[in-house]
Amino acid sequence: MKIGFDNEKYLNMQSAHIRERIAQFGNKLYLEFGGKLFDDYHASRVLPGFLPDSKLRMLLQLKDQAEIVIVISAEDIEENKIRGDYGITYDADVMRLIDAFQGVGLFVGSVCLTKFAGQVSAVRFQKQLEEAGIKSYRHYIIPGYPSDVERIVSDEGYGQNDYIETERPLVVITAPGPGSGKMATCLSQLYHEHKRGVQAGYAKFETFPIWNLPLQHPVNLAYEAATSDLDDVNMIDPFHLEAYGETTVNYNRDVEIFPVLNAMFELIAGESPYKSPTDMGVNMAGNCISDDAVCCEASRQEIIRRYYKCLCDQKRNGTTRDNLYKLKLLLKQAGISTEDRKVVAAALKQEEQTGGHPAMAIELEDGTIVTGKTSDLLGAASAALLNALKELAQIDPDQKLIAPDAIEPIQCLKTDYLGSKNPRLHTDEVLIALSSTAAHREDARLAMRQLTKLKGCQAHSTVLLSSVDEQIFKRLGIMLTSEPKYEESQRKYHGR
Repeated sequence: MKIGFDNEKYLNMQSAHIRERIAQFGNKLYLEFGGKLFDDYHASRVLPGFLPDSKLRMLLQLKDQAEIVIVISAEDIEENKIRGDYGITYDADVMRLIDAFQGVGLFVGSVCLTKFAGQVSAVRFQKQLEEAGIKSYRHYIIPGYPSDVERIVSDEGYGQNDYIETERPLVVITAPGPGSGKMATCLSQLYHEHKRGVQAGYAKFETFPIWNLPLQHPVNLAYEAATSDLDDVNMIDPFHLEAYGETTVNYNRDVEIFPVLNAMFELIAGESPYKSPTDMGVNMAGNCISDDAVCCEASRQEIIRRYYKCLCDQKRNGTTRDNLYKLKLLLKQAGISTEDRKVVAAALKQEEQTGGHPAMAIELEDGTIVTGKTSDLLGAASAALLNALKELAQIDPDQKLIAPDAIEPIQCLKTDYLGSKNPRLHTDEVLIALSSTAAHREDARLAMRQLTKLKGCQAHSTVLLSSVDEQIFKRLGIMLTSEPKYEESQRKYHGR
């Protein structure tokens, strides 16, 4: 994978900038931390070289100064809100985050339950936290939020919230998902700190949109594609332009709420430390792009992938979503189409040559494209995966890495004993068969060693794949898209 982002520079520059912001506010900063801390795969896709855990590594450089406060909405607990990527409830994710943070040496100070109104599930969760030795606090719904500024910044507003006791100069406010109340928690703390004579400050950490890239830069357009279902829109920060004569990029929600935030800052501290939403941010990612062309191409591919994902989601769910139209607009703004994804044409051509049977294409790092077709033994995804490994290992493409007599017993197990209707091997079953063969064949061992080289490769399937195959490609780091259709036998073979 071509590198377009200097990760080491980012870690050093970002941590140094946050230290400067802490010092600016007299050694007490509440940092609203947006996005994913542990697994920011979107950033790693559009900024090749950015590691998925880069933000966590950056925080580890500040771990002696930092403590974590995790925010969760009591309404989300009551409604059993689920994280789509992990399939667990938000309250379960809070416990996961606590273990994950503590496991890497970060200090978790407490958990704050926002929008608390006596919800039974929230009370139960707070007891669970208490039994685990985790401090917890309650913040309440404030009538008129966020427009009734005078009431919010008063004893009847923020004043009724619990004051979260913190120990360290940097307080990182994070949450299991959006809408949890991170910003409100930060501002409530500023109110309480100033009542106690502490001149604490607030800053916001969001990787995207990148403020010092152009509005129509592919990296920023890719962010809009990623959040197309949230109605987020990148826009020029008008406050920054007016204050400094400098064009910067922010997104609509921060721009819309800024006048309210400014009024709150003035009521809390007498004056606002910021003249624009851009001023509030601390993100240094834009300064660490080492090859703009690489990041642009990676971002264009991400937009196309998001478009295909939307089409496939609609096919599976049987519904039409408005964000498809936004994604089509973003393709136009970026000046691209599905034809700019090389594996699409290769996969469709292979499908045509095999009489309309499912096919797949994988583009390797050097630009070589290998394909796979459906057979009695293997699905197209499994065939393409084996062909890619053979190409990387420079093994004769006609050579069988796994003997048919080794595949047939697995098919028998699936169909005769485990009740599967699909006799063809999924990618996970093929990899198990290959690893077993590698115990006594050198070519299979050589092919196995190539698996790490698939990370960052592009792939396209002419039909929707099973969740099993999709997960294997994801684990291998292969960036997959699919045509929004089932194979002809549709439901019969789509399961395991």
